[in-house]
Amino acid sequence: MNSQPRALRLALAAFATIVAMAVDGPRSGHAQGVVSQGVASIVHHEPRPFKVGEELVYRVHFGKLPVGKARMSVVGLEEIRGRTTYHLVFTLDGGIPWFRVHDRYESWIDTLTLASRRYVQEIREGRYRRDSRYEIYPEQRQYRENNDTLQASVDAPLDEGSFIYFIRTVRVSVGQTREFHQYFKPDRNPVVIRALRRDTVEVPSGRYPTVVVRPVIRAGGLWAEDGEAELWFSDDAHRVLVQMKSKFAGFTLSLALTDVRLGR
Repeated sequence: MNSQPRALRLALAAFATIVAMAVDGPRSGHAQGVVSQGVASIVHHEPRPFKVGEELVYRVHFGKLPVGKARMSVVGLEEIRGRTTYHLVFTLDGGIPWFRVHDRYESWIDTLTLASRRYVQEIREGRYRRDSRYEIYPEQRQYRENNDTLQASVDAPLDEGSFIYFIRTVRVSVGQTREFHQYFKPDRNPVVIRALRRDTVEVPSGRYPTVVVRPVIRAGGLWAEDGEAELWFSDDAHRVLVQMKSKFAGFTLSLALTDVRLGR
């Protein structure tokens, strides 16, 4: 066995964290520079670019090798501890004949504040298995993992699954860098987003005017400073992720939007 299966596992696992790194650039400008942004000042004033019933489907390539399919869905509204939440589901299925990946990530985010209130991971990557459940308490700035002791969190916390939906409500100008400190595990902050340029791309689902962004977090791998990850988001009211490319472990991981079903 060479290093490719391990690199593939790490790359696909890192791809699952794509939901933590995204942004759209509006046609109206803001001053360039670095902006540190809180959640509460945004979410009460921005229209939601996503609705219940939305489903986005992607094909995933590792180098030139097709390795699977990913889906992001807003499956419904559910009540968590007396608060109405969006139930979000992200799945990743694929791999190569001797190494299969079947991951599922679920998030429940407050419909008013977009703060995360529950986050569940079911990871199946080759022989590796992991199930994690996080109960998140925004008002107390705390979270609990797998019924363990409470741990400190942040204001208006966001998990991997909820971050992309939150960021879709945020406007960042091309040339601007924005920092966010809402990741629910404090030591992973800040998440840094740079809006690089506009581009028009063609993927299986169609041709899109897009804004290209680069995400960086305090971790190695796919989102490291030298990873050169780039994400294309539609430059329209829906702000969907259209395409992604990143160098990882000597290979290129890429995805392209194949099917879109907008919510009602």
